Amino acid sequence: MAEYAHILLASCLVSLFFLGGWNGPLLPAPLWLLIKVFIVFALFIWVRATFPRIRYDQLMSISWKALLPLAFLNLMATAVLTVTLA
Repeated sequence: MAEYAHILLASCLVSLFFLGGWNGPLLPAPLWLLIKVFIVFALFIWVRATFPRIRYDQLMSISWKALLPLAFLNLMATAVLTVTLA
């Protein structure tokens, strides 16, 4: 139950911050917000049901072996560009 409440809250925040909130043509403002929240909520549920879940050990393996070196390379590239362009 708490997981669905979290998805609903995230859908409300996404609708308010990124989709214009209650702004929209023709319909009353609260109805526009509910439509946007429902669409984002449905998208969350669809993505959650469609893609397989990654186990914790697989996630940590990807993080240590792929994402951490990429983050370090990004940091080095940013430092080199900052020094050369300054």
